[in-house]
Amino acid sequence: MDSKERFDKLKYHVEEILKLVGEDPKREGLVDTPKRVAKMYLNELLTGYGQSIDDVVNGAVFRSDYQEMIVVRDIDFYSMCEHHMVPFFGVAHVAYIPDGKIIGLSKIPRMVDMFARRLQIQEQMTVEIAHTLEKLLHPKGVAVVMEGIHLCSVMRGVQKPRNKMVTSEILGAFRNNHKTREEFLSHISRPFHLNE
Repeated sequence: MDSKERFDKLKYHVEEILKLVGEDPKREGLVDTPKRVAKMYLNELLTGYGQSIDDVVNGAVFRSDYQEMIVVRDIDFYSMCEHHMVPFFGVAHVAYIPDGKIIGLSKIPRMVDMFARRLQIQEQMTVEIAHTLEKLLHPKGVAVVMEGIHLCSVMRGVQKPRNKMVTSEILGAFRNNHKTREEFLSHISRPFHLNE
């Protein structure tokens, strides 16, 4: 199905949803809503379906003798829950210990975005990021911790606005070495101040 056909079908179905919930899609404030929602899904919120890890990494894996932990922390993410199709968002912290290869810095946040821009659950996204990085680099270890606020438990259901979900996937040296894991956790728990 080409992009125009997908756009037209999405637009049609959003209009149908508006009718089914009791709205008038011809009402002034809603006239362009089906078009805006379809465009938002295809060009922003769900763009991860049109990406592959090869597209995202774009060859930016390099040989390196660096052997210490690399941590990219506080990566903002925005996703949509596959159970209710409402947003969840938060931050991801990703670390690895190289074993001859490193990845371009911008590629890790792009990888997080690729997985986040799909209908998702946080648990699965955490695992996908960690295992993808492991497969790309074959490092000594990978650690991913994600902290998220889920509107499915804030706006509906239990309705607890301060609930946060924390998920982790710990592989290799991070799993096997307590000191390595503690070092990672200390990096992501202390405040970051640019001017210090």
